[in-house]
Amino acid sequence: MTTIPRPVGRPDAARPHILVVNGRKVRNPVFVIGAPLAGTEMLARAFKRSPGFHMTLGQRWVLPVVQAFARTPSLARGHPEAAATVLRDAFAQGWQVGPDCCLGCTAACREAGGTPGNWPCVAEQGITRYGDASPELLYCADSLVDAFPDARLVQIVRDGRDVVAGMLTDPPALAWFRPGFVNLDAEVTHPLLGVDSAPDRHLWAESTVAGKCAMRWRGTIRLMARLRTRLSAEQLVTLRYEEMLRQPAAAAEIRPVEPQVSGTPLEPGAWRRLLAPPQAAEVENVAGEELRRVGYGS
Repeated sequence: MTTIPRPVGRPDAARPHILVVNGRKVRNPVFVIGAPLAGTEMLARAFKRSPGFHMTLGQRWVLPVVQAFARTPSLARGHPEAAATVLRDAFAQGWQVGPDCCLGCTAACREAGGTPGNWPCVAEQGITRYGDASPELLYCADSLVDAFPDARLVQIVRDGRDVVAGMLTDPPALAWFRPGFVNLDAEVTHPLLGVDSAPDRHLWAESTVAGKCAMRWRGTIRLMARLRTRLSAEQLVTLRYEEMLRQPAAAAEIRPVEPQVSGTPLEPGAWRRLLAPPQAAEVENVAGEELRRVGYGS
């Protein structure tokens, strides 16, 4: 089994806060980020089932904090040190191992651990690395690095057309589009919605649900590009979803990814059977430039 390299922190990072969980210092935590339905949960399962890793997915102490920052980005933008502290405190609770630690965790987290009922998914004495792959964690990436300067981020890029097709079948992803769920008017920009400018606001208002999903995917690609300019190649690793499926062990450097995607929205190219022609055309209109920039589309 290949060991994940220990990254160095950003040169400009302040002296890191030392977080102790379960009697051990948290060193080099791993955070898996990406668009909805981009394979983050699949990779997180591989991490979670690898010896020594305590990987959480939507832990009850962590998920509400992550979603709050995603819903209201100005919270972290205006108070970066406070945001880092809040995240550290959330993970200090979320990574604790005890008899009731898995109560309230998401079904995905419990299923990934392979532990029946609400028993702890990991043995405390065997933990050597911590990590998280909560939904919408990408929108906390800057705060994560502020909170854990020695963290390693693994971001997954997937064909945006497949991501849109998957989002259209996923109620949690569509919930972000419900009226009043996100207050766009209160934010200058909104990364989760893919809104960076006044033209984007107009496009958001005029788009169908498929177009809004395409804006979300396009926004994740832009965020990932910004992260690549900020973080070293040692600290930020980018995986291509399709390559992760073709070569699961080589891509993950951990327990092999176990893809069971045939006939599901997670299958590469699923958009060809799931998107109607007008939907595919709208995705191209909204995100065609980004699709080609990351190697998809014609």
